[in-house]
Amino acid sequence: MSMTSLAGIPAQQLAAAADDNMAVHASWAQERLPGAHVVRGADLVLVDSGLPCDTFNFVLRARLDAATAQARVEQAIDHFRRTRRPFSWWVGPADEPENLGELLRTAGLEPAESEVGMAADLHALHADREAPRGLAIARVRTAAQLQDFARLLAANWTPPDPDVVRFYEMATPALLSDDAPLWLYVGYVGDTPVATSELAVGGGVAGLYNISTAPAHRRQGIGRALTLRPLLDARDAGLRLAILQASADGLGLYSQIGFVATGQITEYKPPGEAAP
Repeated sequence: MSMTSLAGIPAQQLAAAADDNMAVHASWAQERLPGAHVVRGADLVLVDSGLPCDTFNFVLRARLDAATAQARVEQAIDHFRRTRRPFSWWVGPADEPENLGELLRTAGLEPAESEVGMAADLHALHADREAPRGLAIARVRTAAQLQDFARLLAANWTPPDPDVVRFYEMATPALLSDDAPLWLYVGYVGDTPVATSELAVGGGVAGLYNISTAPAHRRQGIGRALTLRPLLDARDAGLRLAILQASADGLGLYSQIGFVATGQITEYKPPGEAAP
């Protein structure tokens, strides 16, 4: 499938929509936290959650003028140096200038990992398989469900990251509001929470994030089910396109569902933080 076959949207326009979507994912809840600092400028988005956790601190969606880009890069990085909080700078196909990665290296950041940007037409999903028996998927509506979501995500670190749990505790009122553009999901087997996913509505597209399955429940189709449920909800809500960032482990699954690659997205970090 060519990029232009995705509802006729050119690749660069879709990449820009994906950046706008990620900005919603990365900043909407943080804007509503006490002590957070969020700048949503025309030239970039800077998100400082106030927590010492780069899971919630970002720079992204750069649209920098080539003549002043290096100085703007240094200015953004200096914010996190002053606050002594870790962060990530995400660079995708729509970011400007084209040599942004080189400018980040000059400023002292290092590439940490790369993922594949992907997109899908929600009306062409391959969603014919039934969910695994015994799996119930709930869209998060209560504080208890949100706590389950947070604890599952925190368990992706060893030991579990308490700042992840803290973030969702602080963001609970915002995330449970009716107008939240972040739709969170938890998969349960019996009473046990086993998987998560998030759908962000922004940039005219649906963005998938935080797809995670507890190790003991992997390779059972649960991750696929937690991927499809938000996509089908987004389609029912009238959205046409979905985007995501895929690690090497997820490429096969997302391709089976109907996603196609749209470009590479690279995460940059300060030295030391970029180490695996």
